[in-house]
Amino acid sequence: MENQIKELRKTAKLSQEELARACKVSRQTINAIENNKYDPTLQLAFDIASILDSTVDDLFVPRT
Repeated sequence: MENQIKELRKTAKLSQEELARACKVSRQTINAIENNKYDPTLQLAFDIASILDSTVDDLFVPRT
């Protein structure tokens, strides 16, 4: 699963640390998700989408 989190986070002018704090996870978790090394739980995906004023569908795209 690929994602647009890094791009949307930068557009929102948030650091990985700020996004992580808002989601109550570690900065390393956000980094791993952005680098497609970890797929978040459904709840975390919804939290990230909410904070980035987006939808889960817009954040994640299946790999082809």
